[in-house]
Amino acid sequence: MKRFVILGLCAFGALNGVFAGAKKEAPAASGSKQEAPVGDASLEKVLAKKKLVLGLDDSFPPMGFRNEANEIVGYDVDLAKEVSSRLGIELVLQPIDWNAKEQELNTGEIDCIWNGFTITSERQAALTFTKPYLKNAQVVVVKADAPYTTLQDLAGKTAGLQAGSSSVDALDQAVELKASLSEVIEYKEYLTALMDLEVGGVDAIIMDLLVANDNINRSGKPFRILTETLAPEEFGIGFRKNDHALADKVWETLEAMAKDGTVRRLTEQWFGADISIIGK
Repeated sequence: MKRFVILGLCAFGALNGVFAGAKKEAPAASGSKQEAPVGDASLEKVLAKKKLVLGLDDSFPPMGFRNEANEIVGYDVDLAKEVSSRLGIELVLQPIDWNAKEQELNTGEIDCIWNGFTITSERQAALTFTKPYLKNAQVVVVKADAPYTTLQDLAGKTAGLQAGSSSVDALDQAVELKASLSEVIEYKEYLTALMDLEVGGVDAIIMDLLVANDNINRSGKPFRILTETLAPEEFGIGFRKNDHALADKVWETLEAMAKDGTVRRLTEQWFGADISIIGK
């Protein structure tokens, strides 16, 4: 089923020109020579067990979410399914508490985090990331009839965001905005946050541009996105610190999928345009 991004694409396109690449302090990029993997989810072990366990928030459309048949679907899910198929292994989708995602990874419950996972300097210090595959931004969503047009208009208002998400970091960095808010409410997932926005429980939600666009387009709810954004960012796939070979193999497969047009087809299917940056 197609997902058409209407709201925010102009802003998103403009942001593409200013998004920075991965930070210099990041671990060596996938595909480069690195130390031998020693983690539980090393490439050899994943291939041996013929299974890749992917951790995700199953209420994060369009990256990963449950459809009307209660099946987990989404853009990241489709990419991961194709990667797993080409590696000859089974993809296991494991819903997790997003606020405990790094713990799930480091205790071996999952092999990777692949679900609109924003690359940050703190996460890069603790995990191994692939190169970025999508550009994104943190934005503010309000009700369509709300009087707010700028971030300054939110002074004295309440804002919601997902616990453990990059929205928390983005708000921390937006010092003036955070100080001006009367309250910040954390939610376990964004669907609940947006429901609270709809009924007036909060005045605004801080969230991912791609996810906000998809929700507004798919639900038809009376929301809109403020033009002024908080922070540009990029999505990557996260692995345990020493699982370089597994990260490299997944990225190598994605690059092959980009060359043969598979990535373009899936990206257009979910976003209505080829906004992937794999191989670009």
